[in-house]
Amino acid sequence: MITRQRLAAGICALLATLSAGVAFPAGAVADETDSTASPKVELVLDVSGSMSAKDMDGGSRMAAAKQAFNEVLDATPEEVQLGIRTLGANYHGNDRKTGCKDTAQLYPVGTLNRTEAKTAVATLQPTGWTPIGPALLKAADDLNGGDGSRRIVLISDGEDTCQPLDPCEVAREIAAKGIGLTIDTLGLVPDAKTRDQLSCIADATGGTYTSVQHKEELSDRVGQLVDRAADPVVTPVATDGTAQCSSAPTLKSGLYTDREEFGKQRFYRVDVDPGQELRASVSVGADREVNPDYGVLLRAVTVHGREIVRGEGTGNGRTDVISTGLRYPKAESDDDNAPAETVCLQVTNSFSAASGVKTTPGLPLELTVDVVDAPSSSSDVASFGLGRGWWLLGALVLTGFVAGLLWGWLSRWRLAVWRTN
Repeated sequence: MITRQRLAAGICALLATLSAGVAFPAGAVADETDSTASPKVELVLDVSGSMSAKDMDGGSRMAAAKQAFNEVLDATPEEVQLGIRTLGANYHGNDRKTGCKDTAQLYPVGTLNRTEAKTAVATLQPTGWTPIGPALLKAADDLNGGDGSRRIVLISDGEDTCQPLDPCEVAREIAAKGIGLTIDTLGLVPDAKTRDQLSCIADATGGTYTSVQHKEELSDRVGQLVDRAADPVVTPVATDGTAQCSSAPTLKSGLYTDREEFGKQRFYRVDVDPGQELRASVSVGADREVNPDYGVLLRAVTVHGREIVRGEGTGNGRTDVISTGLRYPKAESDDDNAPAETVCLQVTNSFSAASGVKTTPGLPLELTVDVVDAPSSSSDVASFGLGRGWWLLGALVLTGFVAGLLWGWLSRWRLAVWRTN
């Protein structure tokens, strides 16, 4: 009994130690998050007459949008300041000039009151025109001010009906202001013209376009984009990979963006000194309709083409971004003047465009490179990330195993003696 009590006490002490080790970094992260500016998001919803069409799992597009908004409002992170703007929600007439001014802020950007926001969404009825360009200009003004990230999420089921104010040019104008505002677009119908326009709007600001035809997809995608706004802001650096390693750009630690053609490869170079470790990851986004079953491959190879290590990721159409990563530790050298090794990072994708979809520009690619001091053998990180804590856990498991064997042997011996007597 005493042995069991001591073993239990040891387990409790171990768990308390591990819990404390996890808790302190979390507190540090929370402090860092509190000191940053609040991210801002505005959901811009098309409430034009066509939103009454019933082709979203048997219900209307408007009903699907309302359901998505209610679910997203429930799950919006506390630190995100969220607002809602409509287009085509108020004017019922046929005057084009008046209809193209029909955009209004349904809920102001700020600290979210979920009940008030849901009440406002519940009043919406499909009504008028589709003034996407004017709505984007107003939305950019709604998000003005502050140092946090800013994101517009546009949901529409058709082209802008207020030309010549081209919404694609409006998006380029917003991007040219350098205010760090990203526009993501979601199309509710698989129409080529709508897709081209919404893709162009997203491309202009580094955002994404997603075609959505089911209620669950709409809720999930809007939620992902709102959550993304709460991520720490890191400004990526545009780079231009090449088809061969010999002419590839040499990258330092940082975050980089590029575009890669369908089914092609891009090379980048990284110098790794002896005693350092290269950590790299890549994400390739499907910002337009693609065929299912695709993958991305990240390889670290020598300048002569020999593979060092690789990372692979595959998808089947259920997500619009696919990622993978790798780690390569460069061993220490006895020669203090040993040169750095040039490692070639090769990114290859197996995406293919759906019928009628443009293949240019290439797919957006985001590459993270980190060159750090390699962990020493005495403090190396264990396979599952617990570090040297695994030694203590392993010792505890081994002790329990041995104790179990001894207890079993002793029990069998006592039983044998009892039977003999």
